[in-house]
This record gives sequence, C-alpha cells and structure tokens, in this order.
Amino acid sequence: MASASLCHAVADLPRRLAAEALATALLLATVVGSGIMAERLSGGSAGLALLANALATGAMLPVLILVFGPLSGAQMNPAVTAVLLWRREMAGREAALYVAAQIAGGLLGVLVAHAMFELPLLQAATKARAGAGQWVAEAVATAGLVLCVLGVRRARPEALPFAVGLYITAAYWFTASTSFANPAVTLARAVTDTFAGIAPSDAPAFIAVQFAAALLAARLWAWLAAESPLPARGVLSGAEVGGVPER
Repeated sequence: MASASLCHAVADLPRRLAAEALATALLLATVVGSGIMAERLSGGSAGLALLANALATGAMLPVLILVFGPLSGAQMNPAVTAVLLWRREMAGREAALYVAAQIAGGLLGVLVAHAMFELPLLQAATKARAGAGQWVAEAVATAGLVLCVLGVRRARPEALPFAVGLYITAAYWFTASTSFANPAVTLARAVTDTFAGIAPSDAPAFIAVQFAAALLAARLWAWLAAESPLPARGVLSGAEVGGVPER
C-alpha cells in the first residue's frame, strides 16, 4: 500500500529516517487497526469490513504524505524507493537505509495496532493469499501506484497526496489481492493474524511481484514521458508537494 510524495527532503539523514519509520508505522497502525475495528463492527459482513478498511487507509495516506513529505518524502514503500534508486533520484546507501526504516516502522505499527486492541503483540498470519490471480492483482496494483505517483508529480505535484489516497482506496476494490502494493506493508501484515493478514509463506511471492511491477512501470513511464536519466543524487529529489519537479 502506500506511497510517496517524493519531495525534496529538508532534514538530515537521521531525521529523515525517523520520519520515514514513523510515517510507515502510522500507515500500518491504520491498515491493521481499521481492519480489526471493521471486522468487530461489521456484523460478519466481509464487504462492509473491507469498505471500512479501504476508507480508513485512503483517508490516512494524504495526511501522512502532507505531514511527513517535507521531512522524508513519505515514501513508506520499498518498491517506490527502488524506483527512485533506478531513476537516480536516491543514492544506494540512502535507499537501503530508507527500506530498513520502512520495514522497522511497519512492524512497529502492527505492534501498536495489536496493543490498542489488546491482542497478542506477536502473531503469525494464517490468511492464505496465493495463486496466479493474486499475483496478477499485485502486479496491477503496484504498477498502477507507480504510474500514479510519477504521472501526478509531473503534472500536478500539489495533488499527489490526494491522488495516492484515492488510488489505494479504489485499488482495495478493483484488485483481487486488495492492493498491498508495498513490500514493507506485506512483511508487516504477515505478522498479524487479523483481517489484514497474509500468511508468511505467501508474502515472498507478493514482494517479488511488487518489486518487478514497480520497476517495469517506472521503465514504461520513462518511455511514455520521454524522460532522460537524472544524474545520481546523494539525497532525495523530485517533486516537492506544492512545488515543481526538479528537472
């Protein structure tokens, strides 16, 4: 799930990493916590529970991007970070540290959700999410998210937080996998045996598909937009929320 403002970061690296971890933690607390609440209050209706889960996640994403975008870029997604690395908008060391912060933040967010609802902190998901349909769905969800991010930040960067939230809300419903579209989210959801969970044995295939689809979508966008490669950068660059892409 989730995504990026891809803004020019103004904080130093430790602060950026802390902001990225906190943003991802709040995202996962929203995904898992709203799933738990939705399941408890939906009266056994899976459709109603999914609707509540999707609306909560889609509403939270713009908030997180607006708050943390100016600090870290609010990527919250290793697949998006991989795209920035491929586009030479991040250096390799920073990209690796961002991914570590995203994973750590995602796991923390799941623990917080469990604590809020007085569930065992450490769990292993049992919900099976496997098969060709699920993998195709994750490819579509992730590729669409990357195209959304790259396209909107080029045309209307100030609208990016809202475009990402709307896209994820829709993708919860039009994809068979309910649109994880995020390796950090997938790992974190493997350790919650709740509405949002994914069996740990099914997570690696999701993650592989997400990275592959993200990079293919980035290549497609570069061709569609006739973009030339950027020089390697030591920090995040790109579209600032409310600003102009650095091109």
